[in-house]
Amino acid sequence: MSEKNAALIRTHLPGFYKTLFSLALPITLQNLMQVFVNMLDTIMVGQLGAAEIASVGLGNQIYFILNMILFGTSSGGAIFISQFWGKNDIKGIQKTLGIMLGFSIFVSIVFTIAALFIPEFLISLYSKDPVVIQYGAKYLRYVAISYIFLAISFPFEFAFKSTNHAYLPMICTTISIILNAVFNYIFIFGLKTEFFTIAPMGVAGAAIGTVISRAAGTSVLLIYSSLKKFEILGSLKNYFSFSKKFVLKYISVALPVLLNETAWGMGITFQNSIFAHTGTDAIAAFNITGTISQLTWVFFIGTGNAAGIILGKKIGAGNFEEAKLYTYRFAWFLPSCAALIGLFLYPLSSMLPYIFNVDSSILLQAKKMLTELICFYPFNAFCMFFIVGFCRAGGDTKYAAFHDIFWMWFIAIPAGYIAAFIFHLPPNIIYLCLLSEGFLKTFAGLLRLKSGKWLKDITN
Repeated sequence: MSEKNAALIRTHLPGFYKTLFSLALPITLQNLMQVFVNMLDTIMVGQLGAAEIASVGLGNQIYFILNMILFGTSSGGAIFISQFWGKNDIKGIQKTLGIMLGFSIFVSIVFTIAALFIPEFLISLYSKDPVVIQYGAKYLRYVAISYIFLAISFPFEFAFKSTNHAYLPMICTTISIILNAVFNYIFIFGLKTEFFTIAPMGVAGAAIGTVISRAAGTSVLLIYSSLKKFEILGSLKNYFSFSKKFVLKYISVALPVLLNETAWGMGITFQNSIFAHTGTDAIAAFNITGTISQLTWVFFIGTGNAAGIILGKKIGAGNFEEAKLYTYRFAWFLPSCAALIGLFLYPLSSMLPYIFNVDSSILLQAKKMLTELICFYPFNAFCMFFIVGFCRAGGDTKYAAFHDIFWMWFIAIPAGYIAAFIFHLPPNIIYLCLLSEGFLKTFAGLLRLKSGKWLKDITN
């Protein structure tokens, strides 16, 4: 390490940790609650039977695709919003939010129409089981109504996180989760009281609970922010006052993020497919590993996103040198946290027999996978900061998208595929091949960080 870089790392940054955790904590808690509600949904629907849980799972694949598109669009827009916030340019934020809303609502309408009118076809893309298709189509027809609420809430949540109001999305998610749990239970299993009776609705009940919870969460988000007169709220005219030139600039920055998130999501699906075709025990071990690691990984989702918001604000304000100082601090602090937090996974791996009622050979593979993951945690944490943190904050989305896609699709996934289907190696070795992505991608991130080419003021 050069003396200059060492000096950057040692530089005292007053308020660094307070600024980071005031943003990261609500984002982390929001993601953690989402992990818990997904587990709760699986448990509730799992009481109905194998066909029902399969149908809801496949129905949610449609949601997963929509979620990736909305996340990519809003994440790209958040880059502009953070920099505009640093400039105190409210009109710039509003026109960015207008593009995010317009595109998100359009896409959600397309998905809603498809889910309402051709749900059987959509489910048949994943399964040929007629019972699963029947249940899945029923679920999609009900849950489709919730897509519009998702499309409205996504842009506003990202905008509020980027403008020092990260607590509100967390509160709305909490309300949504509580309502989802309550109404899911009522409508899935039914409710009989002295005054009224609600018949069990099965998978349709799960969908209705989701619609109610998303509608309530979105309503609280909009009503509370309006009552408190959040700075970025404005009229429809303000939201849609953008020029063609600005739209093209938005697309040039946000499109790589959208492609990045879509390719990443498809990559995760392909990884699941590799393990599923390797065998039931392999996919079970992989899913157990993923479920346990999610409980700690939400911290790095929160800190990575918070770092991006902080850096974007400083770049927008013209504080380029301070942004570089913060970037170097993040670059060593987050991997250090990962090394420490990763150690908590090891005692969790010893508790697997008490959590999952599966064969001992599956638990052994899951424990090996978790041990490997611990070793790669610091690299994965840096990569989260590399892609979501400093590259996106600086508008360097093309470089980030290229390396996120390249190392996953052209190195890690082919290595995992060869390990599984040519050499027929054990599941933990396949997993090791897939983890190589983070290790290799770290070097690309360090080179970009050192070059300083990631830092661009895209709102000038």
